[in-house]
Order: sequence, then C-alpha cells, then structure tokens
Amino acid sequence: MSTPTAPRPGPLAGLLVADLSTVLAGPYCTMLLGDLGADVVKVEPPGGDATRGWGPPFVGAGLDGPGDPGTAAYYLAVNRNKRSIRLDLSRPEGLAVVERLLARADVLVENFRVGGLERLGLGEARLTELNPGLVHLAITGFGPDGPAAATPGYDFVIQALGGLMSITGMPDGAGGGPTKVGVAISDLATGLFGAVAVLAALLARVRATAAGSGGQRIDVSLLGATLALLINQAQNAFVTGRPPVRRGNAHPNIVPYETFATADGEVAIAVGSERQWPRFCAVVGVPELAADERFATNAARVAHRDVLRPILAERLAGRPTADWLVALAAADIPVGPILDVLAAFASPAAVARRMTVDVDHPVLGTTRQIGSPLELSATPTSIRSAPPLLGEQTAAILVELGYSAAEIAGLHESGVV
Repeated sequence: MSTPTAPRPGPLAGLLVADLSTVLAGPYCTMLLGDLGADVVKVEPPGGDATRGWGPPFVGAGLDGPGDPGTAAYYLAVNRNKRSIRLDLSRPEGLAVVERLLARADVLVENFRVGGLERLGLGEARLTELNPGLVHLAITGFGPDGPAAATPGYDFVIQALGGLMSITGMPDGAGGGPTKVGVAISDLATGLFGAVAVLAALLARVRATAAGSGGQRIDVSLLGATLALLINQAQNAFVTGRPPVRRGNAHPNIVPYETFATADGEVAIAVGSERQWPRFCAVVGVPELAADERFATNAARVAHRDVLRPILAERLAGRPTADWLVALAAADIPVGPILDVLAAFASPAAVARRMTVDVDHPVLGTTRQIGSPLELSATPTSIRSAPPLLGEQTAAILVELGYSAAEIAGLHESGVV
C-alpha cells in the first residue's frame, strides 16, 4: 500500500501547532492534530526527542555511520505529519525563534515540568502578549498545583497511583499481582483528552467576540486522565464504599463476559444481554441453566459467578477454539479469538478499516504506520509525511518565520539550530 493522499483537506488544515512536547502524551496529541490536517512544528532539543533512542527495535542502523543504532520504532509511532526544527532553547537566539513561532501559532502543546516555561520567560502573560489567540495545552503529571505539582509524571507510576494497576491482573491467589496495562495507557489517554480539549478551545476561539483573541490555557494531567478512565469501576466504588478487586479477564458487572480455555487455546466471550443468555446456554450444551433461578438474570449470574463459571469452563474446554468461534457466531453470541498484535492488524476487519498504511521516509524507505481510526466523510484525515529526521525542516521553518539566509547561517554556525 502506498502513502495515502487526501483528496480534500482535513478539518484542521491551515492551523499551526507548535509542539514543544517530548516522549508520548504530548507527541500523541499533536500527531492526532496532524492527522486531522494541522501543520505541526516539532521543536526538538539539540539531542532530539528522547524517544528517538528508546529501543530496540531500531530502524536504519548504521545510516549515519558505524555505531549509529538507527531510529527507534517508539519515536516513529507518534511523530508522523510533523516538521522538525532542532533548537537550543537555553540560548536567547533560540528563544527568539520560538517566540516568532508562537506569535503565529494557533496551538501550543508542551509538557515541561511545572514552572519550566516560566523559567524560559514564556509564562502566561508573555504568551498572551505574543499571541492573545493562542490555545495553550500544558501536560503535566499531577497538574499545575497541589502537593504533587512539582513531581514528574511517568506512565508506569501513574498507573499505580491512579488506581488502574490495582484492578488489572489476575485475582489474589491466582498468581501474579497488580499489573500495568500493556501500552502506556495513562500517557495515551492524556494525549487523547488533550486533543479533545484543544479542539473545544479552538471552537471557543471561533466563537469569541474579538478578532485575534479567544486563546486560553488548558491543563491536562496524567493523574487526572487515568482517574477519568476508571469510569464504571470508580462508580462501583463510590456506590459500595469498597475498592474493586482484580478479576483477571472477568467483567465486574456482567457474567459471562471473559476468556475461557478451550481444548486448544482460549476464547473471549461476551454475553452482553439477557436475550443472548439462553442462546449461549443452548450452544454450550447446558440449556437448563437459562431457567435456573441462580442464573436467570445478569444480576443473579454476577452474584453466583463462582458457581456458574466452573460449569461453563468445563463445557468450553471440551472443544477447540475454531469450533466455538463458528458455533457461537452462528448463534449471534459475541466471541473472538485472542490475536497477537500482528495478527490483529492482519485481520479482515482491521484491513477493511485501513488500519495500516505504508509511508515513504526520506532515509528509512517505506515505514508501516498505524492508520487513523477517525473517519470524516467531508474532511478526511490523512497521513501526509513520515516522522521527520531531527531538524529536517529547520531551514524551511526559519524562512517561514522571516529569517534571512544570512541569519539562518549564523544560527547554524552558533549551534542554536
């Protein structure tokens, strides 16, 4: 599959995003904005975004000479549709470049530790002076105030502090213990919430009465995003006064809704309605359970899950996964195999959703990327460019900001860019 092109501009086409963030939450947010058509300028420190070295795996080892490990897959995952400028913000000349960029930008996304922008001279007053219409998204671990404000935020620690790890993993006594989610879900959720907030702030700016104004600051924290993800589990705790327990793959409020061992593997089954329950019992070969008062309703099944599960487990263990997939699907029972990551992207459903795309990279050749899950009929998303090399568009961005060829040469010679 070749690099896709959008026949129509995305909904954010014409908007300029200054991305001063690194690692994951911020870059994921700005990648989403880039997929939606925004022009994202990634401002990188002299050594580049740290995730460029977060491997293995790496791509393109040795291209910059012996010992060059290449570019980490981690960096490639969240930095497409961006242009990179390498800039030393500790130098006054570097700060001047950023100020020119911010004066033109619609959105600033950054994840400095609390007080970091202020120490650079870019506090809220200065940002408003530069650009009263600027939408400023500040991403932190714990928010700009409170007892942990100065503490750096790391996804793994936030999953622990935010309660998520306490409900993830096998039950007590079943082996293992509290477990992190298999992706950096706190970072990713923060990026998603940040993107939603930016879009809302841009709409509010459109509705502002004074032209050129309407900017605002947005604060999104890893802790807040993680707590917000707890949704039904948190509400269960608020109602009962008891913290939820780990249930492995079992659902806290629906039974049966979990994985079961088969004769040759495992299968995920989700009996999500009372209409499905009698059909499920018939397929599994225990139709009498549908009329058993202990299991007749979901509430009863939840109350008696410890009795019901062994009965179902014994039946499901008697046939291979493929048999159950066919039989349960024929009865319109939600069911699925447990696929690894490569198999998940190769599945017919994922292919139909165009969830992988191949993008041409100037050095690495063709790189495969996750496609956008957002499908807009009139203003489609697009993947227009591969993740940039460090400082790849520095000269072009400086020209756009009004620097002359001599000034650009001077910035290069002095090591500012």
